Amino acid sequence: MEGSLRDVLPEKELVGFYEQMVLCREFEESCAEQYAKGEITGFLHLYSGQEAVAVGCTAGLETNDYILSAYRDHAQALVRGVEAKKIMAELFGRATGICKGKGGSMHLFSPEKRFMGGYAIVGGQFPIAVGLAWASHLKNEDSITACFFGDGSMNQGTFHESLNWARLWDLPLLFVCENNFYGIGTEVHRASAQAALHRRTCGYDIPSEKVDGMDVIAMYEATKRAAAWVRERQRPYFIEAVTYRFRGHSMADPARYRSSSEQEVWKSRDPIPNLGRRLVEEGIATQEHLDEIHQRCGAKVEEAVSFASQSPWPEDNQVWEDIYV
Repeated sequence: MEGSLRDVLPEKELVGFYEQMVLCREFEESCAEQYAKGEITGFLHLYSGQEAVAVGCTAGLETNDYILSAYRDHAQALVRGVEAKKIMAELFGRATGICKGKGGSMHLFSPEKRFMGGYAIVGGQFPIAVGLAWASHLKNEDSITACFFGDGSMNQGTFHESLNWARLWDLPLLFVCENNFYGIGTEVHRASAQAALHRRTCGYDIPSEKVDGMDVIAMYEATKRAAAWVRERQRPYFIEAVTYRFRGHSMADPARYRSSSEQEVWKSRDPIPNLGRRLVEEGIATQEHLDEIHQRCGAKVEEAVSFASQSPWPEDNQVWEDIYV
């Protein structure tokens, strides 16, 4: 973005964006370490590199808005306000986890925070997002639903069906595509006849825009504007956030399909040091302050790991609980 950061938000909130992104990065890197140690098992999809999308978008929403995600959901739960220790305990499969150790990495859920789940089925969140937005419409709630998803899910039938119903019924639904260019290891242009993904909404008469997903301020401004539009008009809107994941699709993916030069280009656009640099240049924070943030976030993640490792496993009889709600 051009101009001063102070023109966008107060200094405290700008530094808060930085701290949230650092916490997400520290959390994800710790998850990778715990996975290597065998403390976290199963599939693990990390968010490193995409932090500006979760932080900027969540800040642009209201606390009574619903949020849904795919299986790369740790950061979105964190910035929505779920405690790091409860998320880590869930990844460890412990009873103190946000879902009592029954959901794991891909199924975080916190109705208290209106974080309505991560979903392991590709595109599984689309029809649920439509249902939540439909409920808000029927109840005349002043809330919208923000549905996050990856570029690879846009070829699913549920995507097209959900866009159609959202526009046909005029629902307060904000679609946010996190386009990191790869559906596992397949590049967008190899799987989509229209690689400019935001243009695919024209068949449903849904307005859309493309946003720099490596810029937390750009994501905040775009989401704030789009959310207000959705809330006022009670109609769907679509954002394509162009971003990049620094790790493979999951911990089982060495990402050999990406060149080192490509990765270096995108790492130079890392949203954390780039925002930090601007905060220092504009006199909003000192480097010492930023270093303290890193230390504080690191300590919070270490505390989360300690909490998770010392937490009890679920009792056997709990397998019969929470089957129906």
